[in-house]
Amino acid sequence: MKQSKTKRRLKKIDLHKFVPRVAGEGTPPGTVEYIGKPREEMVTINVIDYDETNVKEMSVSTVDELKPFIESPNVTWILVTGVHDTGILNQIGNLFKINSLELEAIANTTERPTMEEREDYIFVVLKAMQLDAETSEVTIEQVSMVLGKNYVITFHETKPMLFESLRNRIIASKGRIRRFTADYLLFALSDILIDQYFTLLEDIGETIETTEEQLILSPGQANQELIYKLKRRLVYVKKTIWPTREVMSSLQRSDHVLIHEGTKMYFRNIYDHTVQIIETLESLRDLTSGMMDLYMSAVSNRMNEIMKVLTIFSAIFIPITFLAGVYGMNFKIIPELRWDYGYYAFWGVTVIITVIMLFYFKRKKWF
Repeated sequence: MKQSKTKRRLKKIDLHKFVPRVAGEGTPPGTVEYIGKPREEMVTINVIDYDETNVKEMSVSTVDELKPFIESPNVTWILVTGVHDTGILNQIGNLFKINSLELEAIANTTERPTMEEREDYIFVVLKAMQLDAETSEVTIEQVSMVLGKNYVITFHETKPMLFESLRNRIIASKGRIRRFTADYLLFALSDILIDQYFTLLEDIGETIETTEEQLILSPGQANQELIYKLKRRLVYVKKTIWPTREVMSSLQRSDHVLIHEGTKMYFRNIYDHTVQIIETLESLRDLTSGMMDLYMSAVSNRMNEIMKVLTIFSAIFIPITFLAGVYGMNFKIIPELRWDYGYYAFWGVTVIITVIMLFYFKRKKWF
């Protein structure tokens, strides 16, 4: 029975967020094998092809339909939703000459944020993180991106709702996105992902403030569990943000021909954001660590208050118990035993002793 309970607890921890998984034992490097949550939905491929004056959006049913966009003078954004079909991933890899190691990383949804430069393309892996509204847990989804000469291919586990605002900007020709090259599109995608980290930390910060108030007013077991969850969320975030900073640093310093000089300052801006996020993260971690000390202190203070009240009541009843014990002894001759007012005198002495002790405790500021 104890073993089954332990297994249920381990299942709730979501260890895949801490420990990346790899392909099966004996699998050679570069083997494209899906590693992630089981999925059965169809893989979809959408294309947005645009320049400063025109934009075209379409869905394709086969990978071969992407051939015209390889040498297109326009900027092409290819959105691949679903990385569980390794057959389609291999077809895309063959068409765009993507290295098998990158395809392996795309199919492995526990991959660390990274950036690789090849002769014809730049490969970037980032993570989309959000706070689930129902469970209040951090959800992590991998987004892999391939920057080519005039195209960007993005691979998502599920429908990329985060990028809907960017899609609308491209369609509506708002902002500078339509006037820039493909590397600026890579920046815009990365910027959206990084901005989500600010929202996530803001939500966690609000939870920390609420929990601190509850700890001061009424500390309990629920507070301890919430502190543990907060610390776990911050570990998830740290595990993702630190390598993301390295990716942004590499992009801003890259000498690759696909990263234009004018775009580097935008990546530098994202890098500054990641540094700011890390500073905020460290502050929240310190607050969370202090909350556990606050919880233990609040519980200890509460226990002290309870023990103080019990001690005062015990101290008051000690002399009363003594008197009751003396006059409850089974001796034939006891002073005041046959006194008509002995009962009232006993209660009078009891009340006087109680009042004197309460006055003494109050003067000592024991309550």
